[in-house]
Amino acid sequence: MHWFSAKRTIKLGVKSLWMHRLRSTLTMLGMVFGVCSVIAMLAIGEGASREAQEAIARLGSTNLIIETVKPPNEQANSSKANTMRKYGLTYADAESIRNTIPSVQVIVPVREIDQEARYLNRKVPIKLIGTIPWYTEVSPVRLIRGRFLSSVDLQYQLAVCVIEDQVARKLFAFDDPLGMDVRIYGNYYRVVGIVARLTTGQTADSFASEIAAVNGNGGGGVIGNVYIPLTTARKRFTEVKVSFGGGSENIEKVELQKIVVKVDSTEQVLPMRNILNTLLGRIHDKQDYNIVVPLELLRQAARTKQIFSIVLGSIAAISLLVGGIGIMNIMLATVSERTREIGIRRALGARKWDIIVQFLSETLLLTLAGGVLGIILGALIPFLVTYFGHMPTVITPSSLILAFGISAVVGITFGIYPAYRAANMDPIESLRHE
Repeated sequence: MHWFSAKRTIKLGVKSLWMHRLRSTLTMLGMVFGVCSVIAMLAIGEGASREAQEAIARLGSTNLIIETVKPPNEQANSSKANTMRKYGLTYADAESIRNTIPSVQVIVPVREIDQEARYLNRKVPIKLIGTIPWYTEVSPVRLIRGRFLSSVDLQYQLAVCVIEDQVARKLFAFDDPLGMDVRIYGNYYRVVGIVARLTTGQTADSFASEIAAVNGNGGGGVIGNVYIPLTTARKRFTEVKVSFGGGSENIEKVELQKIVVKVDSTEQVLPMRNILNTLLGRIHDKQDYNIVVPLELLRQAARTKQIFSIVLGSIAAISLLVGGIGIMNIMLATVSERTREIGIRRALGARKWDIIVQFLSETLLLTLAGGVLGIILGALIPFLVTYFGHMPTVITPSSLILAFGISAVVGITFGIYPAYRAANMDPIESLRHE
């Protein structure tokens, strides 16, 4: 009996809405665009946040990256000519960390030099990375072909190199790079391996500069990285940089650009940062280094993602609110139009609850139909954004449930008052209504 009554109520609701198809469709569009905007905005925000977190995570959640920075007093005194200024990380720093802190798992010193690689008549700007064989344990690179640097290369200062895939494509075109010689700064290096960097593309958040900096690819037209043994870089490339500006000669000496420290677990990362700060603070008489902790960037990215989702969800929820107000407005107009019908139904024995259920069913049909169409359109828009805008988007089941649930709640909330108003009409006054 209850099923028959519910079925009849739904049929009456569908018939009533179908009689005013244009008005029902326009009313439903408010819910469609509201649900669509919730899903699309959350998907875009989730995609951007996940891309940033993946890029930071590839730096290593158990890594600490110590970078050389030019101290403020050095920048202020840079106008002084013909004086050598020495600052930044040194080989002695790496040795001190290894000998003083036993809980460190891996220590990787890195030397970075902007150079130009040549092969035949082709040349490309590169970042030359002087490092050690276990660099791959702390850096997001993946071996594609050949091998990475070995202990023999390091010990005997061999003229070998490992190039990134984009450098291989630009420099060698259709030739096989393995076994070929690349000319860098007047010296030839035999290509023994090809690697690919695992970091994502350009990110649209505040961590992009951090990621670019710690990966040694800060721009400047550099195509990619070329890796050589640290001992070879130390032997063949000077650590002194001479620049001219304003009629003066500036001489700077920097031994290492980075030292990457890896610990056993994430619980040791923050205590290790304090230990490294204390150790380097005793060795260096000026603040010429900076410690980057990817784990902190990850946590900051998670907090930013949460705030981002709340802001986007709130903005999209306003669209649903506007759609709900539109539904209430139309249902109030419908109640006024059907006053005589309500009076006839009450005169024939319909209870107030029957009138409430009738008008609530029509409201729910509008909101649920709008929610379904909004979910379909909301899933399509992120796909189009990814396809045409090359931006990552992620549609989560929670966003679908949230959008559909909010639409249903909005529909019920804004449908209760018109239904209650219809149920409380005086039957006699309703029958007199023309």
